Amino acid sequence: MRKTGVSVSAKEIKGFDLNLLRVLVALHATRHVSRAAQQLGMSQSGFSTALNRLRQRLADPLFVRTVDGMAPTPRALQMIDTARSVLASVQTGILGQPVFDPASSRTEFRLAMADVGEVVVMPRLMPHLRALAPHACVSCFPVPSRELEAAMQAGEVDLAIGYFPDLDKQAFFHQRLYQHTFGCLIGHAHPLANRPLTERSFCELGHAVVSSPARSTVLFETFLAKRGLERRVALRTPHHMSLPFIIAETELIATLPLAAADRFARHGAVKLVRLPFAPPVFPVQQYWHRLHHHDVRSRWLRAQVAALFNDVTDEWRDLELALYGRLPGRKK
Repeated sequence: MRKTGVSVSAKEIKGFDLNLLRVLVALHATRHVSRAAQQLGMSQSGFSTALNRLRQRLADPLFVRTVDGMAPTPRALQMIDTARSVLASVQTGILGQPVFDPASSRTEFRLAMADVGEVVVMPRLMPHLRALAPHACVSCFPVPSRELEAAMQAGEVDLAIGYFPDLDKQAFFHQRLYQHTFGCLIGHAHPLANRPLTERSFCELGHAVVSSPARSTVLFETFLAKRGLERRVALRTPHHMSLPFIIAETELIATLPLAAADRFARHGAVKLVRLPFAPPVFPVQQYWHRLHHHDVRSRWLRAQVAALFNDVTDEWRDLELALYGRLPGRKK
């Protein structure tokens, strides 16, 4: 035997029309059939039909006509608070549009990028977010490419920013921010610091090469192989951040994305020089998983990144033109 008021079976719930709860709430508020029908935008006959359906389903008259209007039965009174709560939950939790308030949110924005990307992105992004989302926290992860797809699907990473061709799949959306290329770092005391590099000297000099999640390194190595150029790798390191110190104190050189090379050179320990050939161009993009495409928080974050980093705000375009002129493969 079922205990009254404790539980109902799935069979009893199946097929129940939640619109009937609106009938219950409206009639309780107005105590008059025609007024309740008007409140719900229904005809009086349609409202009466819906009320009869609810009465039959619950085996209770629910409202009885009295001199003071339609008075609720004890069963109706027992239901009314729950009905209001259910309707409010549907309105806010299902029908209502999600809202993200950056000014008050204490969210954590999780970004995947290589350390070379952080050097370029974070100095501009952090002050912007601090102004608009002062309570938010930003976490950066150098996620290996083989793990990045799963991390983004699970919501562990909101955006991947940089060059991630492995994410060019149906499960992901991407937006090109701007196009980019490469520059070369050399120490100020290097014998060739004040002379243009040639293809021969580029290949003969020792190179410091970064092995990291940055896929731009693979792109550059593929480019060299197609040109038949083989550089002499003297050092492999997983970190871009150590390069300025290594290059400044040795006769090694290093090739890395132009923006990062420029940032390092501005601090004075190393010098940015032109590569002895027209380097490849690659897109700097932001990537997000299809599952989070319509999420209001994700949309807000993507809008901020796109506003800060785009073809118009590309501060390295003039530097690229000064070094190489118009590079093959660059879109207008």
